[in-house]
Amino acid sequence: LRSAAGVWGGLVQAGGSLRLSCAASGFSFDDYFIGWFRQAPGKEREGVSCIESRHGTIYYVDSVKGRFTISSDNAKNTVYLQMNSLKLEDAAVYYCAAGPLGSYFSVEGMHYWGKGTLVTVSS
Repeated sequence: LRSAAGVWGGLVQAGGSLRLSCAASGFSFDDYFIGWFRQAPGKEREGVSCIESRHGTIYYVDSVKGRFTISSDNAKNTVYLQMNSLKLEDAAVYYCAAGPLGSYFSVEGMHYWGKGTLVTVSS
């Protein structure tokens, strides 16, 4: 899994937008769902959003509902996380991860992890 934070990297002002991408290889979206986690300094890694492409199932943690949108391009084996109206508390290292269908959207349930992308939100 390879994640990236768009052309300008992961630095954005509060209220701004950023799109993260996660390119997968070596497995099919038919067998795995893709999720985004984030971890801020001193905090536990938390699940932010996930998508199961076969049935179009999507989940968002309450703190990002209405601001973040997850989507997938199955032809490119890529999942995107569009983040709008970013807040200071959204700053974290964002990880994309893949979990087998049927497993829980949790740190323990994911099989493959990307290296992480730093998202910095400035005031």
